[in-house]
Amino acid sequence: MKIALLGYGKMGKVIEKIALERGHKIVLKKTSSNTFEGLTNADVAIDFSMPNVAVENISACINQGIPVVSGTTGWLENYDEMVKLCESKNGAFLYGSNFSLGVNLFFELNDYLAKLMSKFKEYKVSMEEIHHTQKLDKPSGTAITLANTIINHTDKNDWSIENPKEDDLFIEVKRKENVPGTHTIIYNSEIDFIEIKHVAHNREGFALGSIIAAEWIIDKKGVFTMKDVLDLHSI
Repeated sequence: MKIALLGYGKMGKVIEKIALERGHKIVLKKTSSNTFEGLTNADVAIDFSMPNVAVENISACINQGIPVVSGTTGWLENYDEMVKLCESKNGAFLYGSNFSLGVNLFFELNDYLAKLMSKFKEYKVSMEEIHHTQKLDKPSGTAITLANTIINHTDKNDWSIENPKEDDLFIEVKRKENVPGTHTIIYNSEIDFIEIKHVAHNREGFALGSIIAAEWIIDKKGVFTMKDVLDLHSI
């Protein structure tokens, strides 16, 4: 499989390493200093870039008929636009706020727990996310995915990272050196609390998941998520 890497920072380099180990070839390493030349040689593109260029990267792939997998966060106000573009071009597009197998199982656990806890109003829910200091968006895309699931099942109307209102889900955001990603959900009452947590040890889980998604999307048409890749819809 020939892969175009859109974004060649720390994640891009880890993706490259694992892709080569799996027998794939890198035909483009897109940075801010080069062009999309070579993109049409790719079987698939993996976008781990910056929020301000994600839409450009994804659009370029869809317009040239290249399936694209994107793990860039912080640009989702334009997500529906990319979905419409993909549908109009009969393309293939997959966005994931997190490609880790463990995180996607954690998403399912969060969904189930939120449904369960919605009946017990004495428990107040909150979240914490911790990432490395180079992460620009706050909260993380993973935290937003988790938060939106909780909001769908509770009386919360929105999430907030500061000065939360009574009906907001509070997300405490922390940035620390060398933390790949930690997400914690707490249901607290006067007599006890329930906590679920996912801790990433390194970036390799994210990178491997994005490559598995890229392998999966070849020859498919439509808009997908990691639930499709991991066949989690029936769980």
